[in-house]
Amino acid sequence: METTTETETETELKDDILWGASAIAKEIGRGERTTFYMLERGELAAKKVCGRWVTTKRKLRRQLTGEPS
Repeated sequence: METTTETETETELKDDILWGASAIAKEIGRGERTTFYMLERGELAAKKVCGRWVTTKRKLRRQLTGEPS
């Protein structure tokens, strides 16, 4: 049973992660250039990993709606 829970959690995490400015732009409904600018200025909850921007849908939603972390 524990293996199933781990698998479900891993799947949820994979579905939640956004890799790259393009994916982040689609999620927030902005253009790629605007999103990249926002990322570079630190206006979005994301960080660079191996040269690519990465964040989660959950983090972005919390930030953009003002929900507490």
